[in-house]
Amino acid sequence: MRKLFVGEARCRSSQVRYYLLEEDAEEPGSYGVQIELEGEEASVAGLGPSREKVRDLAEALVRGAVTPVGLRDVVDDWLLE
Repeated sequence: MRKLFVGEARCRSSQVRYYLLEEDAEEPGSYGVQIELEGEEASVAGLGPSREKVRDLAEALVRGAVTPVGLRDVVDDWLLE
């Protein structure tokens, strides 16, 4: 799996980092997202085959300064759209 940096946002006094996950050759074309904050991380893999759509999600996470704790709720809402 490759981890591609998308951006970072401030959450209080900490930097939150956001990544696009690109699955390896076993599942080509499958993408996910990951958030890291001070040693805490959360990720959701296998969100879909469209790199652009999942990257748009990752960029929305940056704009919203979503933390690892909130990732699953935001992804669940995104999947329902």
